[in-house]
Amino acid sequence: MSDKDCDKESCSALAVGHFKNALEQFQELVEKKVTQKTQERLGLYVKDDDEIDYDKFYETVQALFGPQIKDCNVKAFFRKISSNLDAKTEWCEIFGYFIVESDAISSQPIEENTVFLVSQKQQITHAGVKRRDVIKGIVKVPHLDFTVTSSQKGVLTVFNNQVILDTAWVTGCDFLTQLKRVVAVTERTVIIWDYKSKGNQSNCFVIKPMENGLLCVCTVTASDHLAKDNILMGDDGGYVNLLTVTSDDFGLKQSKAKKKSQFHVLDSKNFKIVKRKLHDDWVMKVKYISDLNCFGSCSIDSIHSFVLGDIKRLEDSMPVKEFSVPKGVNAFTFCGKSNVIVTGGKYQAYTIYEES
Repeated sequence: MSDKDCDKESCSALAVGHFKNALEQFQELVEKKVTQKTQERLGLYVKDDDEIDYDKFYETVQALFGPQIKDCNVKAFFRKISSNLDAKTEWCEIFGYFIVESDAISSQPIEENTVFLVSQKQQITHAGVKRRDVIKGIVKVPHLDFTVTSSQKGVLTVFNNQVILDTAWVTGCDFLTQLKRVVAVTERTVIIWDYKSKGNQSNCFVIKPMENGLLCVCTVTASDHLAKDNILMGDDGGYVNLLTVTSDDFGLKQSKAKKKSQFHVLDSKNFKIVKRKLHDDWVMKVKYISDLNCFGSCSIDSIHSFVLGDIKRLEDSMPVKEFSVPKGVNAFTFCGKSNVIVTGGKYQAYTIYEES
């Protein structure tokens, strides 16, 4: 055997040894994360400098296996071990490979087959969307056949139309059915965007300042005024805000603005805004339920967790229905067929039944 062959065998042995060592460290990382998550669920975990969040997990995996590791595979693995502590994992999943028996899925009972395969997913990208951004809201506009998305770093997109950029973090978006514009909220501003405008002529109105940080937004679809929209917004002070906008608010000022200006700043004091404190903590979601002709808002506040009321009661400071849910409510939805509101909170879900 030549010296050259010996060198090849030595390099191969070193590579195998390095990979085995990386696998051992990876397994220790996974076990540490699972232990941390278990303690969190039991209420025993105390955050410290050794806490493993996604960024730290991703950096460690890249250091062990190299930069060729794809972010989507690491993210899927991290989500798996975080949501299901008893899930069976294989190191090869980090590289995008999954070991599945040929008849594993078909042999499961239908009610237990809750895993959706992603081999048929389609990824839609946009040139204006930045890397390492987070989609915060997706709204479908059926009658116009397009979708509006808002991202954390301030990107509003109408697929497939155009995009506008801002430096503020967007926390939610919706579509104004009467004015035919997109509304989005950031920490201290409300953005009204004419998605049909083009290039430098883009008409985007920024309403500011707002007193508290806005966290969510929705449109009241019951307006019978063809040139007016009502907008509901929840903020970090526990307030639900009702903002009324009309075509006059934008049409008159649009003619006075510079044609090449993308953003037209409007003073919030010139708008009708009704503000009412309904929660003692952040408003996580606000939604207008047209079937009930009222709105709902939820909070992580355990006392005033979910509130239900009509717009008139909000404007006149009249009593609204309040529901107390342990550990608060993070999200909710309404089922018209069953006349049921379902809320989701920390490790639990509740149903709220409305009278017919």
